[in-house]
Amino acid sequence: METRQETTERAYYDHTGPEPAAARIRELRKEGDKLAALLDRTIFYPEGGGQPGDRGTINGVPLLDVQERDGEILHLAAGDAPLAKGPAELRLDSRRRRDFTAAHTAQHLLSGTMFRLTGFPTVSMRLGDEICTIDVDVPMLSAETLITVEEAVADAIEENRPVIIHLCPPERVSDFSLRKVPPQGEEVIRVVEVEGYDIVPCCGTHLASTGAIGMLRILGMEKHKGMSRVSFIAGRRVLRDSRMLRENAGIASRILKVPAAEIGRGVQALMEKTGQLERDLKNLEEAAARSGAEEMLRRAGLYPGNGERQDGTLYAESFGDAGIGEVLRIGRAAQKMSGAVLVLASERDMKFAAFCSAKKADVRPLVQKAMEARGGKGGGGPGFFQGAFSSAGDLRAFFESLPRNVPVAPAKE
Repeated sequence: METRQETTERAYYDHTGPEPAAARIRELRKEGDKLAALLDRTIFYPEGGGQPGDRGTINGVPLLDVQERDGEILHLAAGDAPLAKGPAELRLDSRRRRDFTAAHTAQHLLSGTMFRLTGFPTVSMRLGDEICTIDVDVPMLSAETLITVEEAVADAIEENRPVIIHLCPPERVSDFSLRKVPPQGEEVIRVVEVEGYDIVPCCGTHLASTGAIGMLRILGMEKHKGMSRVSFIAGRRVLRDSRMLRENAGIASRILKVPAAEIGRGVQALMEKTGQLERDLKNLEEAAARSGAEEMLRRAGLYPGNGERQDGTLYAESFGDAGIGEVLRIGRAAQKMSGAVLVLASERDMKFAAFCSAKKADVRPLVQKAMEARGGKGGGGPGFFQGAFSSAGDLRAFFESLPRNVPVAPAKE
């Protein structure tokens, strides 16, 4: 004999506040690492239609999610949650519900307005914890179009248009000019109408009128799978976003020493000044590197003014305080002045580099085996090789093992 599946009374459309509601836990089951409670009635909206599931508590136990599967509403809690069959007190996170209800109503208004003004339908939507999106079936929407739509939505909010719920039998659904195709196989189709702006089948929660949304702000648009993904926020999220932007604008205004309305100009001036400083710094670093290279080559007797280029002569020097960046600049400058093999290291960073500008010279046989013997790692080509060690002692041992007064091996053809 087939067992009849018990159904759950859906009270979530009527229960929207923080006051407790009574129910009974009729079944508990494991769902992966979570515990699922099935109730005889629920005030918690299960995830669906792009709207996340509600949160709240059952007998003080926090809900992690609410899902509907095969007609059953699963109230998911931690796997070790202290729940038992019997009477239950349900408490809804009403602030979160209000947030998503405002966002969902705003999405209907935005999608309906977009379709009415442009003729482009919304293909899908998502209500996120921070930002909501709709995917509009058009490759690109201009900034002017987005502003026009946003202003029209603001008009509808100020007009406080009613949001009407129609419970329609399938055979009467054709009485409505729906924005999208209704679901099939339903005994009753729930149609949500934003008077004069949108009418569409939807099972989500909605406000009683557009004025309760408060405000909708379009944040931007990006291309997504050949369509336009429009991001937006609504309700209290707009207030929080405005507060955050105002606080950040105040910080920027104080740092830039310009009024908040002129932050853009102040940032542009700062970027131009910073760019010039970076160019000046680069010139100074290059000049310092040339000077350091000349001094090092004179000290080693390798400077061109001292005689021949002395191609193939090996010279090694370790710099105590300089970082590897400064060492590399000195090495590259010296490489242009001398054909010697230069092995230069940064003790601070425990890194080294070998340079040689002599034609057909190969520095690798001089440094690679010595580096690997001390646990170093690195690589490079005939004229430039670099490596690193895990300790300053390994770097010093590597330097002490470098061959002196030996010819540089020719590079392999």
